[in-house]
Amino acid sequence: MISPRNQAPPLNIGAEELWSVPAGRLLERLETTAVGLDAGRVQERLKANGLNTAAAVKRPPLLLQFLSRFRNPLIIILLIASGLSAATGDIASFVIVFAIVTISMTLDFVQEVRAQNAVEALRRSVAVKATVRRDGSSQSIPIDQLVPGDIVELIAGDMVPADSRLLESRTLFVNEALLTGEPYPAPKQAGDTATGSENAVGASNAVFAGTSVISGTATIVVCRTGNHTALGHLATSLAEKPPDTAFTIGIHRFGMLITRFTVLMVLFVLVVNISFHRPVMESLMFALALAVGLTPELLPMIVTVTLARAAMELGRRKVIVKRLSAIHDLGAMTMLCTDKTGTLTEATIRLVRVIDGFGAETTPAFGYAYLNSRFESGMKSPLDEAILSAHPFDMTGWEKIDEVPFDFERRRVSVLVEHGDQRELIVKGAPEDLLRLSGRYAAADGHEIVLDDATRQTFAATLDSLGAEGFRALGIATRRVERNHATAAITDEADLLFAGFAVFLDPPKATAGAAIQAMAAAGIGVKVLTGDNELVTRHVFAEIGIPVTGVLTGDALSHLSDEALIGQLSRVNLFCRVNPQQKHRVLLALKRMGHVVGFLGDGINDAPALHAADVGISVDGAADVACAAADLILLEHDLSVVREAVVHGRSAVQNVSKYVLMGSSSNFGNMFSMAGAALFLPFLPMLPIQILLNNLLYDVSEIAIPFDRVDEDSIAAPVTWNVSEIERFMLIFGPVSSVFDFLTFSALLHLFGAGEAVFQTGWFIESMTTQILVVFAIRTRHGLFRSRPRGFLVGMAFAAVAVAIALSLLPVGRWFGFVPPPAMFFVYLAAATAAYLALVEVTKMYFYRDPARRTRGYG
Repeated sequence: MISPRNQAPPLNIGAEELWSVPAGRLLERLETTAVGLDAGRVQERLKANGLNTAAAVKRPPLLLQFLSRFRNPLIIILLIASGLSAATGDIASFVIVFAIVTISMTLDFVQEVRAQNAVEALRRSVAVKATVRRDGSSQSIPIDQLVPGDIVELIAGDMVPADSRLLESRTLFVNEALLTGEPYPAPKQAGDTATGSENAVGASNAVFAGTSVISGTATIVVCRTGNHTALGHLATSLAEKPPDTAFTIGIHRFGMLITRFTVLMVLFVLVVNISFHRPVMESLMFALALAVGLTPELLPMIVTVTLARAAMELGRRKVIVKRLSAIHDLGAMTMLCTDKTGTLTEATIRLVRVIDGFGAETTPAFGYAYLNSRFESGMKSPLDEAILSAHPFDMTGWEKIDEVPFDFERRRVSVLVEHGDQRELIVKGAPEDLLRLSGRYAAADGHEIVLDDATRQTFAATLDSLGAEGFRALGIATRRVERNHATAAITDEADLLFAGFAVFLDPPKATAGAAIQAMAAAGIGVKVLTGDNELVTRHVFAEIGIPVTGVLTGDALSHLSDEALIGQLSRVNLFCRVNPQQKHRVLLALKRMGHVVGFLGDGINDAPALHAADVGISVDGAADVACAAADLILLEHDLSVVREAVVHGRSAVQNVSKYVLMGSSSNFGNMFSMAGAALFLPFLPMLPIQILLNNLLYDVSEIAIPFDRVDEDSIAAPVTWNVSEIERFMLIFGPVSSVFDFLTFSALLHLFGAGEAVFQTGWFIESMTTQILVVFAIRTRHGLFRSRPRGFLVGMAFAAVAVAIALSLLPVGRWFGFVPPPAMFFVYLAAATAAYLALVEVTKMYFYRDPARRTRGYG
């Protein structure tokens, strides 16, 4: 290990060197070999180059994170003002103010850091990994641990983990749309000379971080990592921040709303106190303490801890959250789009039989299917695995010459093979397309017969009957070519000899129907987007007991305008034979209709839709590009797991809303009370230290909110932010709390004859008691005693109230300016608190008189 003083400089290859220097010299420059680096060299380079994360947001050291919480201008001015007081001899006030502020900030900091660390641990458990050669063997490691000089193996579906040079490649096609904007896969080939090398990204012998392998295989040497990659430079130069979600926007709008009211009220109180010739420093301290007390500084912590707790709970239920704010989007989701395989079916695909166009078993067609699947270099699909595991096939004498990789536009893969003196192109893919491309078919006796219209219709009828019985099918066809035909091309896929159908069974999932019905009951529509044909999918729908309300095929979809598609979406719940671009288009149309859209997918072709969705959901073991694009990773491929995740998302947002509603009503009420008190009292209604202590105790009691249970009817429908509803709640419930503040003022002055210290103590206790205990009314839309809070919330609330009362009675309370109030005050306190909660209950009945509002969230 290199010491920090002698640490080696970062090792990265220049842009032009990446593609122009011969591969052998590049390996020497990187001090590596084809068998990879050793562990010691990896650690040196990891320390010098840092993690392989392009323009990632890196958290500063914990000490700096903690100190950053003191950057709040209000806190800084408050500490300066209290410091000036200490300079005039009031050292005790400065010590107490500093202690209260530090304790409050520490509580916030510890809670949030613990939550972030827990979520990060979950996220790393599903980090995208790469196959790397180290210490002479292949290992699977997270891509952020890669260093220059690592030798990485790529297959179809992999993310390219860093800017790298190709050492070996085989029919490699890479999607570079992220860097170039070009939607079509780019061919790549190992070599010391490169085509398309006007710029580094276009070089044919290099691949770049953030791109993905569409088909083929490759071995690469990592040349540039992290911010030194082309993607890192792009992200750094653009400094692009992800768009804010509705949740983030709602939180920000609420914070700004409270801040505006707070600033106006603080200025008013400050001006009134100074105009009444009260001490300027004392008035300033009071105004600043009031601003700190009224600002919802606990909101970020409540949000983070609540969402993090939901993420950890989901982790225990086999759902890993990669983006924390996705939990809110889950709660707001109104439409889920999903593939059929693994969601409606068991994803246990097996080959049932291989038949010719007339439905008779055929051995030659199975052989062709086996050869195609065996020689295909891309990522094997479940259908390929089913063919290869069906029964053995003698590969003796067969040799692969070339390949036309699979793509989602053609929906087929071709391999050029040789056996003895014969060379053939074997094509496997969508059966409708192969029938269209075939001009002849193989008869049972081996003769080739022209595929006339009548026979073509017979074969199509065979295919339809398979679909009606729930079977999936692949078409198989061949074409004999000349011995000197050395390469395969798309243009060769014509005038084929149709060999038959490979027939597969993927049984429906027993739980799928109930899961979709549960989604519908929760206000979430489900639309199935599949590459399979209509008959097969209709059969699956029938088996699981879900009606097909409407169907759109990919061909029909391609002829619809965006407006016409939107017009069809409300009735259609099944999309068949759709390609990736069409899935993406359907999602965008749903979002234009105002839906919050989730998408569940696991294939290479699902990445665009996962990016476009409000909530991208993939599964463990999915293609790298799908996992990288997803916000949530399911460890169990089941819709019922998604339903559970939705419930937790809604619950988390509802718990955040409890704090928001409490903060908005109590803060707004306190503004009225402070403003009124400043007009007629000859002294401050509460000392600055007392306001800060009030704020600290209130914050401590609210730590329990993320752990509270929620009413079932409050999460029965999608939960979205509605800031206008929050404002309405604040304007109604805020004055209710002020009514009891003014009653307390009157009681203290006229009933108990309170002087300055008794008045401040009495209002502190009343303010703390009502402000904290009102959570039991606000936390539910039902009656106070019909919804049970968790014991943790009850304990924290009553403990905070007990501390507030105890401080007024114990000697330590003198530090804060408290004196014991008259004994009868506590009788008044009990009566006033009960009356306040009763009035809140009555007001709540008025506010929630609309049944829709009773089951609608604010979060």
